[in-house]
Amino acid sequence: MEITRRHLVLASTGALCMTALSLSSAVAAQSTDESVLVQAVEAFRNAMLKADRSQFDGLCAEQLSYGHSGGRIETKSQFIDGATSGRSRWKFITLTDQTQQIVGNTAIARHILTGETERDGQTNPVKIGVLMVWHKPADHWTLLARQAYKLE
Repeated sequence: MEITRRHLVLASTGALCMTALSLSSAVAAQSTDESVLVQAVEAFRNAMLKADRSQFDGLCAEQLSYGHSGGRIETKSQFIDGATSGRSRWKFITLTDQTQQIVGNTAIARHILTGETERDGQTNPVKIGVLMVWHKPADHWTLLARQAYKLE
């Protein structure tokens, strides 16, 4: 069989189409993971508002390192106990300037958290930056590390 220019054009077009399809599949998988990650961050925000122990337990990895903006570091059980104790409660939480970056089965999520807490009848405004490290060992994202920092 003689190979003509037409054959080369058809083969090149087919190769380009296959490359485009495989890239779009990778992008779709990435955007699906990002969407699920955004949902996990939102679920964590809701768990904070509701002080929901079971929701925290499902969202947080056993190895959780939870850093507060004041410098205190807690384990998973210390964080959940404190967040659900009732001593302080969130009146509202707003997340802005959110970004996500996924590398394999690890993700970095950043945002600015603005809200108000109430403790002993006193309302306290909160505005902090937050870095969250999420891990996806199986079929869902779990929070592995969280560090808050003071904003100027």
